[in-house]
Amino acid sequence: MATVAEQLVRTLREAGVERIYGIVGDSLNPIVDAVRRTDGIEWVHVRHEETAAFAAAAEAQVTGKLAVCAGSCGPGNLHLINGLFDAHRSGAPVLAIASHIPSAQVGTGFFQETHPDRLFVECSHFSELVSQPEQMPRLLRIAMQTAVGKSGVSVLTIPGDVSERRAPVPGVERVQLVKPSPTIPPADQVTELARLLDSGQKVMLFAGAGAAGAHDEVMALAERLAAPVGHSLGGKEWIQYDNPYDVGMSGLLGYGACYDAMHEADVVVLLGTDFPYDNFLPQARTIQIDIDPAHLGRRTPLELALHGDVKETIKAVLPLLRGHTDRTFLDRMLREHVRRLEKVVDAYTTRSEQHRPIHPEYAADLVDELADEDAVFTVDTGMGNVWAARYLTPNGRRRVIGSFRHGSMANALPHAIGAKLAQPERQVVSISGDGGLAMLMGDLLTLSAYDIGVKVVLFNNSTLGMVKLEMLVDGLPDYGTDQVPVSFAAIAEACGIHSVRVEDPARIGDALRKSFDHPGPSLVELVTDPNALSIPPKITGEMVRGFALAASKTVLNGGVGKMIDMARSNLRNAPRP
Repeated sequence: MATVAEQLVRTLREAGVERIYGIVGDSLNPIVDAVRRTDGIEWVHVRHEETAAFAAAAEAQVTGKLAVCAGSCGPGNLHLINGLFDAHRSGAPVLAIASHIPSAQVGTGFFQETHPDRLFVECSHFSELVSQPEQMPRLLRIAMQTAVGKSGVSVLTIPGDVSERRAPVPGVERVQLVKPSPTIPPADQVTELARLLDSGQKVMLFAGAGAAGAHDEVMALAERLAAPVGHSLGGKEWIQYDNPYDVGMSGLLGYGACYDAMHEADVVVLLGTDFPYDNFLPQARTIQIDIDPAHLGRRTPLELALHGDVKETIKAVLPLLRGHTDRTFLDRMLREHVRRLEKVVDAYTTRSEQHRPIHPEYAADLVDELADEDAVFTVDTGMGNVWAARYLTPNGRRRVIGSFRHGSMANALPHAIGAKLAQPERQVVSISGDGGLAMLMGDLLTLSAYDIGVKVVLFNNSTLGMVKLEMLVDGLPDYGTDQVPVSFAAIAEACGIHSVRVEDPARIGDALRKSFDHPGPSLVELVTDPNALSIPPKITGEMVRGFALAASKTVLNGGVGKMIDMARSNLRNAPRP
């Protein structure tokens, strides 16, 4: 008869799980051994459990399927928590297996004792303890369905002695994991939505990650309403491409006319976004459509709140709209968008190929140009987010994954591991910062050990650039941000990874091409200018008191890559005044 651990692993395999990320150890050993003896599922040995959770999160995001990570008792599963917070806030269906101390010792202050079923409550939809073998099949079924059905994390805590007991019921239960069906608001709310949209003279749409799969519908709505369309960083990959109404991004990394359009509009429609920076929102004249009713109204007062799928809600309202023919507001915002981008782009394109230290903007533009059309980019928090926002050109096939809602350092390399293992045929590029890579650098060994063909592009400016910028804008001298210069390429080479360190900007293109063509893992270390983003010439007291607004409107005023080309193309549709 099978053990509880074998029954658990076989059930996961039947549900479509192909791998479990983690580190072996003591209370987890029965489950690891069950993986060894089960065909079709593998154990991916990472060097830090935080990496395991990040990797599972990325796998879940690129596949849309349940992904699994695991940690041994006490410190082992505690290391999962940061990556699980990221997965949960990103809506990634992840199951975490937290092994536990012997069941008879729970509550006694035993060696390595924690209470995982309590600790993980804040970063999960479901967190329960399996105290008896009879509980496991049912709790596992609930945990998996909750993770998939609610798009987030479930945690199953299992004492090691329970895992190695005999399963009381033979066989493996077949589990059908069901995703939520599209939701449409009630007809009277859709009618009211149409009335409010038709009544507005200047309507603006702002889309987030919840607009995934609704690109065509958002474009149709923008056309009908002659509305400019802005987006959050999470919405960029789904909305910005093939978008003749684009006015850029808002928020800490914002650029273009998005902020102005949002505040000048008499109707603002939030489409699938739980945009957290409420001081960027007008706090009035706002409609919100979201699949999660808990998001409605928690960032701004609403004229109308609609619980529904963005795509289906727009499809329902389009036939009811009279629409707008006056493009004055839209065309003016498109012109303003181009003006803003043209104002800043020259400084970052003139003789950049000769500038030392390397302009990171120039390097990021080359990464965008040379990467595959269906590449998956994973980006570190901090300046990596800036380069992703400004330089990665979406096309409907590329993916951009980051810790956009949790804001954790060190996510890019672990995310890349999960994305590449899940979809080995796709190019996966980790846009890493030296601060982020240093934090979980041990998982370069994971790339080498499993020959995972991730392409790490490391922007090494020997400083925590975003933190330094925050300090300076707040009127503080930067302190504790600079790092001792390190050759990460030498470290990666010692790990068995094809690596090159680039200080001459003229060599970047060749280094990237060779890295991208290399069949296994590779790392290109770019020694970049730590002062690439300069403080604006005029800083008001209001800017100093509120970094968020200052950053979006003026501070992060660096280059914008192909955004200027997209904006100029869109402007062709706008007649000159």
